Amino acid sequence: MDTVKLLFNILIFPGGLFAIVFALFLLGVDRKIYARLQRRVGPPLYQPFLDMIKLSRKEILIPVTANYTAFRFAPLMGFAGMIAAITIIPVTGIYSGLYQSGDLLVLLYLLAAPALAMMVGASASGSSYSSVGLSREMTIMLAYEIPLVIVFLTIGMRVGIASGGMAEFSLSRIMDFQLSNGALLFDWPMLPAFIAFMCCIPGTIGVVPFDIPEAETEITEGPLLEYSGMGLAMFKLTGGLKMVVLSALAIALFFPSGIGNIWLVNLLWFIFKCIVVTFFTITLIRATRARMRMDQAFKFYLLFPTALALISLVLTLLSF
Repeated sequence: MDTVKLLFNILIFPGGLFAIVFALFLLGVDRKIYARLQRRVGPPLYQPFLDMIKLSRKEILIPVTANYTAFRFAPLMGFAGMIAAITIIPVTGIYSGLYQSGDLLVLLYLLAAPALAMMVGASASGSSYSSVGLSREMTIMLAYEIPLVIVFLTIGMRVGIASGGMAEFSLSRIMDFQLSNGALLFDWPMLPAFIAFMCCIPGTIGVVPFDIPEAETEITEGPLLEYSGMGLAMFKLTGGLKMVVLSALAIALFFPSGIGNIWLVNLLWFIFKCIVVTFFTITLIRATRARMRMDQAFKFYLLFPTALALISLVLTLLSF
């Protein structure tokens, strides 16, 4: 029975089919609202579904200088990492998560999977543009990972010490703590950590102003330049899945409240909150900001989100 439940969680809900459909829907909502902010009609909400179908029917072209195995394997690596990450994150009133301890640390590694997959694909393609994108991806990843780690540590310390123990890295226990004691979003020492985490989302996903590794006008998509067909489709889908993962994680870490005990109501409430997080951390930012230079992005993450995360960590340690 446990095996059947595990397969259901991975293949149907919350991973697999649900994750893919929701990711494409979230991409459609993002593009639609983005167009409206620019006073355009924009594409229909189902446009990402059509894009995936179109790309999946295209021929897969592999450069003669590419490492065939790594080039073909890279898109699957990022996609699998995000599906695994989605199955770990609990959702209030719907899903309790795959693990009961240490899953926040596991998520830290899984969140790096898409960036690592892009690096593998770039290094295997043999393109000079991809090599530039690879170096940029490594640099920006180093920059946003530092505040992300500090935020996770701060939350673990806040919940663990308040519960009478040491640091707590179980997402389900972190959610249970908030349901009993109030959301961490409204716990004033955690407010800087919340802002820091929100700042990390656009850089982790790689959207404007932090789309430097793929900058179309500079290095013509960089790591994705040589990809086509299903490989390109999987990279694009992985980006949508990462939006779902980070939105769901933000909800679980800072405001996981549900509405009653009705499964469908809680699901709709979760989808709404994901859309809100996506709007404020991705859509609104890329509609109002231009692409940063690499040095600007690197300094931004090392100075602003890292400082905010450290402030929350210090306040958390001093409050006990």
